[in-house]
Amino acid sequence: MTKHPLDFLRRKTVWAWLLAPLAALGCDAAPSHAEPAAASATDAAEKADAPGEKWVRLLNDKQGEPVALETAIVRYVKKDDFVAGKSPDKYREYVDLVGAVHIGDKRYYRDINRRFKGYDSVLYELVAPEGTKVPRGRGTSNAHPLGALQNGMKSVLEVEHQLEQVDYTQDNMVHADLSPDQFMESMAAKDEGFVEMYFKLLGASMAQQSQAAAGGSNPDVDIMSAMFATDRARQLKIALAKQFEGMESLMMGFSGPEGSTLITERNKRALEVLRERLDAGDQKLAIFYGAGHLAEMDDQLEKDFDMQPVSIEWLEAWDLRQ
Repeated sequence: MTKHPLDFLRRKTVWAWLLAPLAALGCDAAPSHAEPAAASATDAAEKADAPGEKWVRLLNDKQGEPVALETAIVRYVKKDDFVAGKSPDKYREYVDLVGAVHIGDKRYYRDINRRFKGYDSVLYELVAPEGTKVPRGRGTSNAHPLGALQNGMKSVLEVEHQLEQVDYTQDNMVHADLSPDQFMESMAAKDEGFVEMYFKLLGASMAQQSQAAAGGSNPDVDIMSAMFATDRARQLKIALAKQFEGMESLMMGFSGPEGSTLITERNKRALEVLRERLDAGDQKLAIFYGAGHLAEMDDQLEKDFDMQPVSIEWLEAWDLRQ
């Protein structure tokens, strides 16, 4: 059968449909800064997103040109401890939800590593057996479909992989995710399957693109144009960053009353570990999870832990300027 000359680009487009939700879900499943690119330089008027409402955003300059893909750090404190006008740095006890993208600029991960040293515990995601130690620079295997996808995108977009850059060997890093056996048991109990999950992600991503097209944007055209651009890596990053920004609404299909293994059960395990660390006396904690998990965690922190968000900070994950 004769292949259509655009078949390669079509495959790339389907690849792009799946990248945003998959890359945000997890590895293997799945203040001012000294370095100027580590955080956005936009003024307060451009940072109007309320804490806990948005976890990934595409930042544009005054001319409307994309300059960065950013992820949020939202700080939560006990409602009884909250004082209006108090600086978030002045609280003795808090939990930070740190939104992760699993492929990003090296500077982004360097900033993450620096910040993590200031917590009593950093709870991280990784579907792996209990007691797993993640060596520095481990990376992810091409034998796993998601790993192969992320490794491919790392090369095409000229970015780095989280498992290669984040220092999981620090003493305060705490595994807070399901084991592979627990993951499979949960899927069986919920009558979930990987094929079903794949098509749910694909369908949600296609619906997201349809909404974008209705608003005058055409993700397919953006991807194809980027493939032929002289600055291909930058243009692909811009096209995909637009899809990352809509990730929260896309992930809603994996939450809800019944929940899912992919989001709800893994979140439940993370918050069980959070409770354990709080009971052990930790005061400054972070939960480092894919941004697609955090809308549900926000709700659980408010309802089950009697906490409220007090601040939001944005970190630059992808530099889109050049």
